[in-house]
Amino acid sequence: MNDRTNVFPIVQVIAAATLFGVSAPITKLLLGEIAPVPMAALLYLGSGIGLFLWRYLQKADQRYSNEAKIVNSDMPWIIGAILAGGIAAPIVLMFSLKNASASTASLLLNFEGVATTIIAGFVFKENIGKRIWSAVLLITIASILLSWDTSGQWGFSLSSLGVLAACVLWGIDNNFTRNVSAKDPLSIVTIKGLSSGAFSLVLALIIGQPFPHLFYVVGAMILGCLSYGFSIVLFIRAMRELGSARTSALFGIAPFLGAILSVFLFRETQGIQFIISLPFMIFGAVLMLKEGHIHLHRHTEYEHEHRHCHDDLHHAHFYQNDKLPKNGCHSHIHQHETIEHRHPHTPDIHHRHIH
Repeated sequence: MNDRTNVFPIVQVIAAATLFGVSAPITKLLLGEIAPVPMAALLYLGSGIGLFLWRYLQKADQRYSNEAKIVNSDMPWIIGAILAGGIAAPIVLMFSLKNASASTASLLLNFEGVATTIIAGFVFKENIGKRIWSAVLLITIASILLSWDTSGQWGFSLSSLGVLAACVLWGIDNNFTRNVSAKDPLSIVTIKGLSSGAFSLVLALIIGQPFPHLFYVVGAMILGCLSYGFSIVLFIRAMRELGSARTSALFGIAPFLGAILSVFLFRETQGIQFIISLPFMIFGAVLMLKEGHIHLHRHTEYEHEHRHCHDDLHHAHFYQNDKLPKNGCHSHIHQHETIEHRHPHTPDIHHRHIH
């Protein structure tokens, strides 16, 4: 496997995390002017409309015509992702952010990686080793510490539990999306954004939550385009190569960026819970980053379609086409022959075998 195969998806996740990391504190700032349900609507409409316009403006660029198209069999996974991550999760998060500390909420969003990993391992049988489970345990401990109610009553704060609930819903979304990650991510995120945003918009009108001044509408939609649009496109492209658990683990740097920004935006004083939980979060993320996996494995014969290049161990098939893009990547239905080999790999779309 070439270096780009290993490094490029990691770069994509880091870029996605950076774009998403700023969303929690800026969203909390905007929630001072925008009600929770309209806020969710504007964020997702911004992502859907922004990506639609991006595709329209770039339609002459061949780089955007070499992705596999969405087919009918993909729609159940996309609809499930819309319901869990596009509709339920952001509405729960918006209500929770109204009362949660922005920095605490930013760190609690790290639990999305934990939820994604647990669902990937137990439901979708994605391979997860001891190192990954150790990281999950550390991040779970940190999330419990951050969620504990120190106001004098036993239990967890409702706002923190709301953030964790949103993370579980996004964990479901991530695993559903993994099953269609071979398809065009711009189309996937555009569909999710427009559908989720339209639903939240109608819900906001039904329950009578007011809409803000146009200035805040535009601001929220720009944030949505970047943090819920382009960020998730990069996330899906990385998930093709890394699998849902590892991509979500690397995405864990996003809450740290959000927590740091929150300190500057809101001048929040951090308590002992924040200070104790931060090392758990950092060490858990580092464990996930350093995880490696290699063994002799067998690929059985199968056929599928996705964007690929002919410079790796799995796409040596012959394809006669004089109009290939300069980078050699394209999409077409292709056959994989039976092969047995040993090399470092992650649970990408070619390595979701049982261990």
